[in-house]
Amino acid sequence: MSMCPRLLPPLAAVLSAAWAMAPAAVAAEDAATVTMVQPGPAAPPAVVELPPDDALPAPTADELEEMDAGIASVTIDVDEIFDEDDPREDNLLFRLANDLHIATKDATVREQLLFAEGEAYSAQKAEETARVLRQRGYLAEAEVVPESYNPGANTVDMHVRVRDVWTLEPGIGFGRSGGANKTRIRLAEENLLGFGQKIALSYKSDEDRSGIGLDFHDPNLFHSWWGLDTGYADTSDGSKAALSVARPFFSLDSRWSAGVGLQSEEQVTPLYDLGETVDEFESSYRSVSLQGGRSAGLVDGWTKRWLAGYRYDSARFDYTDGVDNPSVVKPEDRTLSYPWVGIELVEDGYRTTSNRDQIGRVEDVFLGRRFMASLGWATPALGSDRSAGVYNLAAETGLAFSAADTVQLAAGWTGRIESGATADAVLEGTANYYHRFNEHHTFVTSLDAAHAHALDLDHQLQLGGDNGLRGFPLRYQTGTTRALATVEERYFSDWYPFRLFRVGGAVFADVGRTWGDAPLASESQGWLGDVGVGLRIGNARSGALGNVLHIDLAFPVGGPSDIDSMQVLLEAQKSF
Repeated sequence: MSMCPRLLPPLAAVLSAAWAMAPAAVAAEDAATVTMVQPGPAAPPAVVELPPDDALPAPTADELEEMDAGIASVTIDVDEIFDEDDPREDNLLFRLANDLHIATKDATVREQLLFAEGEAYSAQKAEETARVLRQRGYLAEAEVVPESYNPGANTVDMHVRVRDVWTLEPGIGFGRSGGANKTRIRLAEENLLGFGQKIALSYKSDEDRSGIGLDFHDPNLFHSWWGLDTGYADTSDGSKAALSVARPFFSLDSRWSAGVGLQSEEQVTPLYDLGETVDEFESSYRSVSLQGGRSAGLVDGWTKRWLAGYRYDSARFDYTDGVDNPSVVKPEDRTLSYPWVGIELVEDGYRTTSNRDQIGRVEDVFLGRRFMASLGWATPALGSDRSAGVYNLAAETGLAFSAADTVQLAAGWTGRIESGATADAVLEGTANYYHRFNEHHTFVTSLDAAHAHALDLDHQLQLGGDNGLRGFPLRYQTGTTRALATVEERYFSDWYPFRLFRVGGAVFADVGRTWGDAPLASESQGWLGDVGVGLRIGNARSGALGNVLHIDLAFPVGGPSDIDSMQVLLEAQKSF
């Protein structure tokens, strides 16, 4: 039986430490009502007679747009981590946390707004602004509403309310999945001095490598929509450095984007079979990317973006002992240098809900359609070691059959075309069905399938305890085709211990397999399955907001006798 390090003395230390092991993701507090944002113009509302007061409660969003109301003012309120007006949160510890915490600056929130004083009111921009704010790791709740209306001037006053979270994260984290342990020691500030910047110093150790890293992220460089991401890691088998400066399409109505990225990585790359390393080689990667895009903005519920850029990718490989060894498989070196063009189409369609993938928070569910395609041409004239077409296709949609039933579909196809044949190609699709019985129970079933062709040797298509087959060791099966199905019944409780954590649970079953021959891989063992139960603990007050701690017991069904009869998994994930 595989066991994980556990039973740290204080429960709070275990939870905060485990959350520090996963990236932050943002959601907001529970919402009692479910609303639907449909693309396209709404039907004209009936004319509302307003009394001639100077400041009245704002009409509905449709009415404000019909009257072409302008925005007179924007008020921003940043609530403390704990509400001291609530007797349940008015205690010495919570007051101390509020006092020690550096609150988010009003200007930091204002930088995220997609509208400004003097502009015409737009319900779409107000709703999208709330979604943008909910994505920030240093904020919890986000509400953007018209507050009062002045009929004489035909103007509306906007109110933006957010709630801070505790963003200083010292901690020691332990995790376990697929029979392998992970450790992380981390000191991070997600909201440096209240300006929305992130800096983190961390030590990580997993089944592949250990090392220390330093990262810095500023999503609004010099109070603009330009963002900076940079990081460096010194690891036991090499190093990694990355730098990115980019102005993204920050909203559906954004008109242009631009960016540059640099990355360098040295590591030992292992090849796995049945959860064990069967080969390894030294890898050296270098990449440079330039890209930009233009758009006419949001038109009739759709955004069309024209994209273009240039990319240079270099990969070099060597034997780990530095001496040629014919018994070891080593990938061929490759260099790709190519310009590319692309297009992206995005439909505006969202629903807000709760108790779906998070516990007790507002979740923004995409129910529109998205499509992206790009094509590049690598040629020796630009420094490539071959002539190749480089393609990337992706599509995504969400379907709502009722308030209780939704489906998320996604598919992607990436690879190269060399000498008339595909190379390093992966075609993958996922489907997720959600049925919400009530606010406490949600049933989820998921299907994932992938097919690879002529993969570069440093890329593998794998299945195991680290990517969905929870009752088996990590990277257990390797092949050219993979399929995985999961069913899960989720329970969301009202338990809110210490006003710090949200608690839920799950009963699940997984079944999957691989097909095809892969280098150094054993013959496929056919369909493998597992059943299990799990505890879910949602982080409610810290900068790892949105992360959910998973504590699972998974039991393999029909597996070989040489694996453990129970897997214990402890890890933080972005969702339930």
